[in-house]
Amino acid sequence: MTTFENGLRAIELTDTERGALQELAEYPFYSALLGRRSRRFPVGGEVPDGALAFTSRKPARPLTDLQRALVLATATGQTGWHHLITRHPGYAPSLPNYSGSAIGRTFPSAAGFHTTQFFFTDDSGTYFLPTRDEPLETQLGPDTFASGDAVQDALNAILARAVRIGQSRIHLPREQPYFEGHNTWIGNHPGSLLVIPVADLAQQTLLNIAFFAQNGYVLFDDVNGRPIPGLERFAHRLQHFEDPQPLSFVDQYSLAEASAELMTSSYAGHLALGPLGLGGWSFDGIDRLSMLGASGDPEVPGLGFRYDEDDRWSMPNPTGLEGVFETFTRAHHGSMRGVVEALVERKFGPGGPFHPQTPGPWRDSPRVRGAAAPFDEEFIELLTVQLEYIDETFGKFPATVPSVWIMNYLQAQHLDTDYYDELFTPGAYLPTHANEQERWGS
Repeated sequence: MTTFENGLRAIELTDTERGALQELAEYPFYSALLGRRSRRFPVGGEVPDGALAFTSRKPARPLTDLQRALVLATATGQTGWHHLITRHPGYAPSLPNYSGSAIGRTFPSAAGFHTTQFFFTDDSGTYFLPTRDEPLETQLGPDTFASGDAVQDALNAILARAVRIGQSRIHLPREQPYFEGHNTWIGNHPGSLLVIPVADLAQQTLLNIAFFAQNGYVLFDDVNGRPIPGLERFAHRLQHFEDPQPLSFVDQYSLAEASAELMTSSYAGHLALGPLGLGGWSFDGIDRLSMLGASGDPEVPGLGFRYDEDDRWSMPNPTGLEGVFETFTRAHHGSMRGVVEALVERKFGPGGPFHPQTPGPWRDSPRVRGAAAPFDEEFIELLTVQLEYIDETFGKFPATVPSVWIMNYLQAQHLDTDYYDELFTPGAYLPTHANEQERWGS
């Protein structure tokens, strides 16, 4: 069996798995939607007391390689080229240049910003899974499931992309504050797959500052009640210069957009669990700082992100994992000018959504991608002045929200149907759960 450099085994479909994939392809959407539930009790699980006390009589076991790959592909996968923003009268005849990525994925992103990347952990280790910018060699598509070989190739393209960053399942003590109390019995349970969507909230905020500036607005420091100095020299290009956007509003706006991206990615994966016959759910009850590595306890390193502390802040501020996930902050780009230049490169450089040589879905993709106006030097300076003020005034970027954000996790696991048979009325799980082990060879 082929093994990737990251230690994950490549998918080599059996006849049983090919049949299961065909059934999966034919599963009705509304059955998946209306059959969705948080089904938390796994094989090997235990509720030690109370009205729902139950101890599983079956051992915990991991997902099959194919099941893991399908869950990952559903939550993180690429689905072709993003169609970009079609028209804005303030830009016409140029193409609006909002988007951050040329890639479309299985979940929506505000204006195609796409600031989310993924980590996951299971009994085999802990991994980074980047699907944000570089196109996969083979992608899942509406017609992929017509051929088991096409599915196999697409899933292996995703598995090959993963980077192993830990040799074992991520460690979090089963107590508060690492878990919310109601998740201490089940979160990150042995045998489960835990998918961890992580947003570069610093980049999301920068993209929004650029968005507002392109539409004629600058920021106003409403926290300290003063305008940002030095912006007067840009007033000639800002039709709404006298009506600035409150800094805290833009931060919250960015947080909400990033949260929607994170939540819908986990929801897409959750929708897939029913058709796959797996238990699990989408939830937010793991402490974000502990997961990222800022718990303060060296015995709980989480994902190992670097973080800063400051008396001005109520909690530590993680900024990234060097060489793996680096946010658009001074810590990873040297200066706020460097941060802006990194955004310019992502948007307009090779592989970016507005580089003429990046492939796309149009009949004349070079013409379409080249129709967006690049950031000129004055605009880059306008962004830099605002970012430098924020970073110097608040000690970090963004000012009032974290640089890195986690909202929801997705956990997938084998369901113990005995628990539901003994404590629930019929209908608590789906037919796919009843025959999951036989159907998938698990």
